[in-house]
Amino acid sequence: MAILGSIVKSAIAIKHSLSSNSESPAAQQREQLLKLLQTARSTAFGLYHGFSQILEAEDPVSAYQQAVPVFEYDQMNQMWWQQQQKLPDITWPGKPDYFALSSGTTGKESKRIPVTTAMLDSIRAVGVAQAERLAQFDLPPELFEKEILMLSSSAQLQRHTNGHLEGEISGINTNNIPGWFSGFYRPGLEIAQIDTWDDRVRAIAEAAPDWDVGALAGIPSWIQLMLQEIIDYHNLKNIHEIWPSLSIYATGGVAFEPYRKSLERLLARPLVYLDTYLASEGFFAYNARPGTMDMRLAAEQGIFYEFIPFDERGFDATGNILEQPEVLTLHEVETGVDYALLVSTPAGLYRYMIGDTVKFTDLDRLELRISGRTKYFLNVVGSQLSEEKMNAAIGELSESIAHPINEYAVAAMKSETGDFIHQWVVTIPGTVDELEAADILDQSLQERNKNYAVARTKGLKAVKLTALPEKTVYSWLEQRKKKGGQVKMPRVLKAEQMTDLLAFSSTGAKG
Repeated sequence: MAILGSIVKSAIAIKHSLSSNSESPAAQQREQLLKLLQTARSTAFGLYHGFSQILEAEDPVSAYQQAVPVFEYDQMNQMWWQQQQKLPDITWPGKPDYFALSSGTTGKESKRIPVTTAMLDSIRAVGVAQAERLAQFDLPPELFEKEILMLSSSAQLQRHTNGHLEGEISGINTNNIPGWFSGFYRPGLEIAQIDTWDDRVRAIAEAAPDWDVGALAGIPSWIQLMLQEIIDYHNLKNIHEIWPSLSIYATGGVAFEPYRKSLERLLARPLVYLDTYLASEGFFAYNARPGTMDMRLAAEQGIFYEFIPFDERGFDATGNILEQPEVLTLHEVETGVDYALLVSTPAGLYRYMIGDTVKFTDLDRLELRISGRTKYFLNVVGSQLSEEKMNAAIGELSESIAHPINEYAVAAMKSETGDFIHQWVVTIPGTVDELEAADILDQSLQERNKNYAVARTKGLKAVKLTALPEKTVYSWLEQRKKKGGQVKMPRVLKAEQMTDLLAFSSTGAKG
């Protein structure tokens, strides 16, 4: 029996039993906001928006909402964060040591999100909270002695002319792994700092026999490519031949279900799957119990949350936020409703709309799931397609053609006659009747979405589908320097991006 593993598992169980917070979610959230306001009251942002006065208000939450507007990236960056790169005490005390480069949408310049020491502390606190919840899972004690392979973007950070370091959030986190954890962390900082994705994965494959990996963490598309590389490099039947203890996979970044079947083809047995909600702006939620992929909101680790209904109360018909949207706090939300997420964090983000939509599934447990992106909302001629509806229809298509579909994208385009059409690209291993697949997808969306069905009788004249190998799509991402790590394939493309992808698929070069 693994003595050390038993001790660790017992310690986690005891810590979890002692750490339950009896405060209501509303009280927890009020406390997080007060801490943020207190810390940042003397910054330029805090002085401008009257944080000291808000702290003295009878209802500081309402006072905060009245004093501080809702921010999207361009507004926050131009008004505050650009200054914060050069000067101290702009939105948070001091200057951030890091700025996270979000993966962004293909073809757009990456966003720069400040990452402070306090934000890194918050991320670690949520990670510890998730580790404590492992006490609820039926895991063998020896698993707690195994290594954890975290597949990140390159940990080779770049020094900006203003003095801070920048890179993707996963690379920043890798550079700040606690010393006690370094003995368990793989692939290690040396390999993680290899800049090129293919070289980094090849180094992982070469070193894989020397590791005893019990858990994986990373975006499913890139985890799958890494596992396939290891299997091919060592001529294995499955990854468990080299890592027999592998039992846990912490996924995140995108919906996991489209990848489940193709991932499990690389395994000898299914894993325990844990979903996580880690973004450039913070670590917001984590899978806290077995039997579900829904995630528990991290309500007491330094972040204050607000929620804008993703309907006519908060957004117009094209998916743009209203000038005066309805904004709710945690105790006001309902289950089954899509909300655009606002966060205020110890990195100097205030009422910041990060672009994700979430849907609560259990308010008592504070459990939710990511339902889509505010920008992955296609509403040309009233089709009103959310990412959640797209994922469901793609899943149905996958079942119908008996092929896994890991990646897809759609764009609203105009045909040669000037009519609007939806052009889909899906990744399929093998051949498929594209006309039949397009019809299956179209019918599924009409059944799931009445607005889409109405649009198909009016302005949306056709649905086209092109099937491509995964390798082609990932090569296209690589050509746009978007391959690996935390990068995700956008689900909704602009017309010119879709034209570029289709041209690339036929020529192998940028069109």
